[in-house]
Amino acid sequence: MNKLVDLQPRIVEKMINDNIVMIDVRRPDEWVRTGVIKNAHLITFFDEFGDYDIEKWMAEFEKLVTTKEQTFVLICAHANRTRNIGNFLIEQGYKNCAHLFGGMALWQQEQRETVPYKLFKN
Repeated sequence: MNKLVDLQPRIVEKMINDNIVMIDVRRPDEWVRTGVIKNAHLITFFDEFGDYDIEKWMAEFEKLVTTKEQTFVLICAHANRTRNIGNFLIEQGYKNCAHLFGGMALWQQEQRETVPYKLFKN
């Protein structure tokens, strides 16, 4: 059985230009507040009430992660949402699931580069 891999920010930063799919699962208000990691795909999982639409989210996810063997990195604020989502995806048979350890909070604490959301979405 596979397990979710914790990736330190310095490792994720090296993967930005390597065609590794990075999926930021936070909400738009969070993207505006902190910016986003360059080349990350933005697919909100939980809304502001903690609700989600798994079928809709999986439809978007499967456009990016096209095989269960493909490597991808999940990103959220503190790595709590990504831990839950990643473990769910592993249960669905995905083999190479990782997430940003410490989330965007640690990314920012380490002063790593982000792209403003208002510019990013153009």
